[in-house]
Amino acid sequence: MLAMINLEEVNRAKLNLETAQMAWREMQRYFASGAVLYVSPELDLVETAYQMSVDNAALIGQWMAAAQFGKVTDEQAKTWWEKDAQLWTVVVSPWVLVQPVGSEV
Repeated sequence: MLAMINLEEVNRAKLNLETAQMAWREMQRYFASGAVLYVSPELDLVETAYQMSVDNAALIGQWMAAAQFGKVTDEQAKTWWEKDAQLWTVVVSPWVLVQPVGSEV
């Protein structure tokens, strides 16, 4: 019997495989172009990326209203630069989503 392929699960798995840790200092070009979005540690990075990829505006709006998601601020960028922070990253074109690793919040 052929297994049913759940497209949502496949897309989430693909995004999970595309995550990587990167130093904030390597992200400057993307930050300067305004393409870096912050994902709060309270959110799951892969799930957030998936919701972005399916354009779930209602849920994204809730996260933004709760300050759990949005453009990286200059203050965050400065703090991460000073700490030489490591971030989890995933691309949902044209955006790069970043989430602090551990205590880098």
